[in-house]
Amino acid sequence: MSLVQDQAARPSRARRLLGHLGGERALTLVLILFVGLLSIAPLARLLYAALFPQGTFDADRIAAILGGRRVLEATLNTLWIACAATLLATAVGTMAALLTSLTDMRRRTLWVFGFVLPLMIPPQVTALAWVQAFSPASPILGTLGLALPPGTRHPLYSMGGIIFLLGLYNAPLVFLSVRASLQRLPASLVEAAHANGASAGQVTRDIILPLIRGGVFAGAALAFVSSIGNFGIQAMLGIPARVPTLITLIYQRLNAYGPSALNDMALLALLLALLTVLGMTLTAWLGRRGDQRVDAAQRPPRMKLGAWRLPVSGVAWLYLALCLVLPLSALLGTALVRGYGQPLTPDTLTFENFANALFHHEGIRSAFLTSLWLTLLTVAVLIPAAVALGYVLSWRRGWVARLLRLASELAYALPGIIIGVAMILFFLRPLPFVGTGLYGTVWVILAAYLSNFLALALRPVLGGYAQIDRALDEAAQLAGAGVFARLRDIVLPALAPSAMAAAILVFMTAVNEIQVSVLLVSSRATTIGPMIIFLEEAGSSTLAAAVGCLMVLMVLALMGLSLLVGRRLPEGVLPWRD
Repeated sequence: MSLVQDQAARPSRARRLLGHLGGERALTLVLILFVGLLSIAPLARLLYAALFPQGTFDADRIAAILGGRRVLEATLNTLWIACAATLLATAVGTMAALLTSLTDMRRRTLWVFGFVLPLMIPPQVTALAWVQAFSPASPILGTLGLALPPGTRHPLYSMGGIIFLLGLYNAPLVFLSVRASLQRLPASLVEAAHANGASAGQVTRDIILPLIRGGVFAGAALAFVSSIGNFGIQAMLGIPARVPTLITLIYQRLNAYGPSALNDMALLALLLALLTVLGMTLTAWLGRRGDQRVDAAQRPPRMKLGAWRLPVSGVAWLYLALCLVLPLSALLGTALVRGYGQPLTPDTLTFENFANALFHHEGIRSAFLTSLWLTLLTVAVLIPAAVALGYVLSWRRGWVARLLRLASELAYALPGIIIGVAMILFFLRPLPFVGTGLYGTVWVILAAYLSNFLALALRPVLGGYAQIDRALDEAAQLAGAGVFARLRDIVLPALAPSAMAAAILVFMTAVNEIQVSVLLVSSRATTIGPMIIFLEEAGSSTLAAAVGCLMVLMVLALMGLSLLVGRRLPEGVLPWRD
């Protein structure tokens, strides 16, 4: 009888197994459609519009556009600015990582938080803060009698100013990459060098720097990509200074000519993408040259600064005072005066700009509410998608998983304005079954957010999967649980802290975003990110400063919230947590 029952049970077990496999295939198919429609299809449309605008390849048209004087000037400026800013960011970020990771500098955690904070602040807010800090009408330097004389040309409105600010803004990217390499540094080599009488400088030059070469160049690659695609700083400084770059040229021509210029701007966007990929490839090749691989070991002891502790710490904190506190103080000071250029005194002090930004200015309120619900919807879609995609990428092998990973990373790696052009092209024409295009609506912005921030949501989730024992999932599968039940009952509870971190990172990045949405906003759909540029262009500097202060306050609140769950997260998920 038991033999009969066992034989009868075998087909049912087989059917359950086939059902589980079918569920995983269905999940994989949904993920392929999700990533394909939001990443591959728009970028393919961009490529087609750039190279085959009329259905045929026209080399003369391509040569005429790319060979134009304005485009050549913008291309050379883009390359020079990105390379020079990357060198500055690499130098500053590497020195900061060496200081905080290898020495006994006091209050490192607080300093690291302050050093990484500018990376979380929207670049247009950073540019506005620096412009107001060092202008002849600076509310801080003017009060101290250190402001530039009236009528003096602002030093940041120049190519050098763009390079300087981009370098400082991207230094935290290099810092995070180098610090990760330093945390894997073997203690034995450093201790042996010290035992043989090597000085701290010799150890750093001959042992530490060669071993962290890969981290340095990985950080440089991130800084290059960020510099070449940073619209906020390039627009705020480059447009008034008449220093054209590819990213500002695309923005200005699309604003001037509208959709009629899309095919030509798609070609410029393709050129920008090519420069980005070439820069990343070059830095990756340099990082692999002379790569030294050693077995991971205990982190080396921190070097004692001794008599140098006070001056070194003083220089480090002075850096934060000049590069963080002064610009943000100037931004706040400008927001608290009645008119731009007025000194901050009890007679000029007012909170009207904040009241207008929060309650009375219809455009700002509408833009903020639009950004808020779009960001919340983006988080609500991306976190479940990232959990499901992380399941496939972490526990499945094959070309499908590799293709999904590449496609999800591609949209995030490219400059945001390229995604904006791709989304316009993809959603401009009427969609099947809908009968209308999405261009000019909030839905095209949502599609761009989903495409651009999927990789950002995925990274903490993948870190969480690395800490989960897969045996739990396999046991549930043998017990008859389907893939969606396992994701809900086993994977998601274990991934909750990482999913929360991913939600905070996506929300913090998207709610103030400008790189992607600047080309997609319209009179019917405006987000808060580009609002600062619009207000500054309209001459409402004090109101723009108030909006910028509110953005910074929101970032600080979200960073503080993330620290509440920080102890339960994999190391390195929160970049501002030391």
